[in-house]
Amino acid sequence: MDQILGNIGLLIEFPVVNLAIIIEGLMIGALFALAAYGLALVWGVMNVKNLAQGDFVIAGGYVSWWLVNNIGMHPLLGVPVAFVVMWGIGWATYKLVISRVIERDLFTSLLATFGLAIMMAQIMNLMFGSDTQSLTLDMPVLEFADGFIQLPMAKVLGVLMASALALGVVLFMKNSRMGQAIRATAQDARAARVLGIDTEKVYAFTFSLNSAICGAAGAIIVMVWVIQPFYGITYSIRAFVVVTAAGLGNLPGVIAAGLGIGAAEQYGGHIFGIGYQQAIAVIILLLVLIVRLLQQRRNRQVLQ
Repeated sequence: MDQILGNIGLLIEFPVVNLAIIIEGLMIGALFALAAYGLALVWGVMNVKNLAQGDFVIAGGYVSWWLVNNIGMHPLLGVPVAFVVMWGIGWATYKLVISRVIERDLFTSLLATFGLAIMMAQIMNLMFGSDTQSLTLDMPVLEFADGFIQLPMAKVLGVLMASALALGVVLFMKNSRMGQAIRATAQDARAARVLGIDTEKVYAFTFSLNSAICGAAGAIIVMVWVIQPFYGITYSIRAFVVVTAAGLGNLPGVIAAGLGIGAAEQYGGHIFGIGYQQAIAVIILLLVLIVRLLQQRRNRQVLQ
């Protein structure tokens, strides 16, 4: 308790530390939001809660890490390559697993994606080992406020790449025919079929796009943090927190929730210790679920 009070006192005594924590949290939150947007797509269009979301992120990171260490490719090129490779893996996963459970009940799809998450983590563990891995970008670290605020340019570049990818996906969804078909299917799949939309093709494209987004996010993460075969669950939890808090189809909400969770985790890690960062995400998820439950109960009472 004394250590917690001391950490809080430090934040009060040096307000610039709060700014440093917020900046770090926003940079992390941008990547949370990117991974969560893919989950929101799959959840909204296919009604599949993908528990393997974080494992697709980690798999994308390993694609980039392997190419850099075995072929000598530049880490920045790993982002588009991971996007393409994970697109193919996502399409194969849809054909082999997801297409068989998409019309089933919620429990079946949860069980299938949970099994998929375990299998992916074990395959990555066998292929790459259990050690943490990362890629180093030889880029400077900017310092402000007498060194209290440090801004690694590698992380800034990662945030810019994540923002560019998110913008590209949004423009694609708004302006392309496939994007319009995806949005129509999300609103009413049966009506979309009546209007001639091939919903099976839309489902396969949507899951592949989600996998590709996760792959790109993982390739960015491996440049600024570390990856490990069993870290996928942490990204899955964060993605579920973001989507549950923001709601489906609410991109501004997803971005705001992702940035907010990133900042909250950084504050929690500073005050309670780095070991409690994951607990902060779980606590936020529980609070969001309680608030959602109370809102639904209030709406039912109004209808009655």
